[in-house]
Amino acid sequence: LLHKLIKHKTMKQLTTLVLLLFTMVTFSQKKFEGKATYMSKRTMDMSRFDKMSEQQKKQMKARFKNFLEKTYTLSFNKTESSFKENVSLDAPGTSGPSWGRSNGQGSIYKDLKSKEMIEDVEQFSKRFRVQEDMELPKWEMSGETRQIGQYTCFKATMIKIDKEIDWGSIFGRRGRGAKKKDSTQTNQAKPPVKTQLVTAWYTPQIPVSAGPERYWGLPGLILEINAGRTTMLCTEIVINPENAIEIKKPSKGKEVSRDVSIDEAAYSEFIPDYENTYFKEVFDVLSSKYKLGRVRILLKEPRS
Repeated sequence: LLHKLIKHKTMKQLTTLVLLLFTMVTFSQKKFEGKATYMSKRTMDMSRFDKMSEQQKKQMKARFKNFLEKTYTLSFNKTESSFKENVSLDAPGTSGPSWGRSNGQGSIYKDLKSKEMIEDVEQFSKRFRVQEDMELPKWEMSGETRQIGQYTCFKATMIKIDKEIDWGSIFGRRGRGAKKKDSTQTNQAKPPVKTQLVTAWYTPQIPVSAGPERYWGLPGLILEINAGRTTMLCTEIVINPENAIEIKKPSKGKEVSRDVSIDEAAYSEFIPDYENTYFKEVFDVLSSKYKLGRVRILLKEPRS
């Protein structure tokens, strides 16, 4: 029995060594680039809609499908990556609500050499570049493994500040009973900081420190991310395709800061085009709970 255990351990170590050697040989090739397709799914807390019938809940899920389910493509090489949402055209007569649907613009670019991340955003036909330094995420490595397709993946976790808006809470109340902000009270207690557990599964078989959205910093490509109610899973990978992959650093649009103070008074006028739409109700509820800067994409820019 001892002999079998030693033999099994030796074979496991040999397999790991072969995997590492294969990875090193692959990565040492002059050309190493690829594309990874990710499917993103986000769930809503339907328990807040207890007064709705099952049919109404089904209709609501269908209405928000464009927002809750998306596909993305990550293009990468040894030092750069670009993450962009895929856009699909609806068949004639099948187009649904357009809210949450991408126009094909926008991307998240990362450069490991310069430690620079640029988010290319388009809002109402205007381009912006959010540029920031890349700080190494504080991942906690784990020995836990699992198989995703043909790749052996390792688990890593980290805790981050949760900045996502609780859409289920907002839409569940539908604007009724929401308390308006009292502008006369300046010393209101700040809400507690919410944190979120992020779980990543990465594979050293693709030795690039890249991943979906803003995630990176692991010794291998991240194939799956679980963060709150959102799961992003890699469904297809192509390494060194016949056609060369071109990763462009975003250069168009106005450069802005992610953390910028907002003059709420200057953003108090709602766009008339959206006055009689569902956006108006969303805006009313959001503005009663959050600073208007959080929903400024729905507002008219201040006049100069």
